[in-house]
Amino acid sequence: MKRCSYSEEREKIVADAIRPVATELRLIDAADFIALLRFESHASLADLVSSAAELYFQPGTVNFGIGGNYRLDWGNSPEILLDLELKPDGVTVYAQLQLAKDKAGIEISHIAFNRPSEDPNENTAFLARSLDAAKFSRSLAC
Repeated sequence: MKRCSYSEEREKIVADAIRPVATELRLIDAADFIALLRFESHASLADLVSSAAELYFQPGTVNFGIGGNYRLDWGNSPEILLDLELKPDGVTVYAQLQLAKDKAGIEISHIAFNRPSEDPNENTAFLARSLDAAKFSRSLAC
């Protein structure tokens, strides 16, 4: 994605939204991710992402994308890179999730709004509302 003044804000919105999904995925051993990526077991990776996302989002909102990668060097902790597609109503976000030992990060490669506004700030606000609406909400019983 071509970096612009609102890219960082949108990445923060997406990162905040999928933080619990990344936390769930970090519970999986890095060696398992590496094996699945190395042997191109995309269906298994899609199942793992779907299982982590179903706890927090409506079905079909967070999906495994077209691939991923890993970094594994002698003396360094492994890093897992997973392509994700986020599809809340009205927008599709293509991003790469980075999972590391003590952190996770997100890099957006493209955002497609179904009905984009001329105002980028309106699009950013729509992205935040759309992701928020796709989350499961918890009701408190009295």
